[in-house]
Amino acid sequence: MDILTEALASMRTAHPASVRTEGRAPWALRLPPVAGAGFHVVLYGTCWLVPADPAAGGGPVPLSPGDVIFLRDGRGHVLADTPDTPPVDAEACRIDHGSPIGTLTIGGDGARTSLLCGNYHLDQGRPHPMVRQLPAVIHLPTRHGRHPELAAAVQLLGTELENPRIGSSGIVPALIDSLLLYVLRAWFEDQPPAAAAGWAAALRDSAVAPALNAIHDAPATAWTVESLADRAGLSRAAFARRFTSMVGEPPMAYLTRWRMTTAARLLRESEAPLTAVAAQTGYGSEYAFAKAFKREFGQAPGGFRREARAA
Repeated sequence: MDILTEALASMRTAHPASVRTEGRAPWALRLPPVAGAGFHVVLYGTCWLVPADPAAGGGPVPLSPGDVIFLRDGRGHVLADTPDTPPVDAEACRIDHGSPIGTLTIGGDGARTSLLCGNYHLDQGRPHPMVRQLPAVIHLPTRHGRHPELAAAVQLLGTELENPRIGSSGIVPALIDSLLLYVLRAWFEDQPPAAAAGWAAALRDSAVAPALNAIHDAPATAWTVESLADRAGLSRAAFARRFTSMVGEPPMAYLTRWRMTTAARLLRESEAPLTAVAAQTGYGSEYAFAKAFKREFGQAPGGFRREARAA
């Protein structure tokens, strides 16, 4: 089971929204907070990312061709040719929908910068702990041979947006969708083994990773701390301490979280009856499942399904 893919899929509520931004100096664009995670890819030229709240988000970040920015919680910020250029609100700018994703043009007649900007619709009300542990802002340069797969995706995006051809309308959204996995894979792999902590350490830990894989691969199994510890090759107490310190919650709490997350996905995305959803998530009866689900989500499974389908 690919835990990264599963964790992100459990949070997705819609396809990514994106726009190509063409700026010519002087230019500055104020972007409001979004419900999800924000991203920017510098396709051509240079610019700056300026946090809306420098005290919380750090100082201005210089960006160059090939750079990728990921904003975990979609916080508001400014993109600009220089940090001092007065910004214009994004809502005030017109978008030309003549390209595969639409183009927003801003600025004067100076140096050109081309970016892909957008957001991934992720449920921030119930974020997976893997995502919650990420830095607020991830900056990944792809020049000089760094992150070759991410760099290849950026190059493909740039080519499709510069010269749209037959199939571009399908290729561009698929590349944007894949970009999130490339970004997070690159960040996790960047963490030095000796310094890695939390989920960055858990995913490569010889004891915790097998337990996480077991939970994700078979959430319906009647796992116990003892049975997971056996897979990890540790005593019950040692395993529980190690798992909790890295994952951020005890093994049984994470098992329940993942079962409920899996149930919510099944209710949203399938027509499976409640008895089948209960069986696939480790509950022996529909009643036991409904009680656990309501405790976690604050509503019965049937009401959750109707609400999710109506959204």
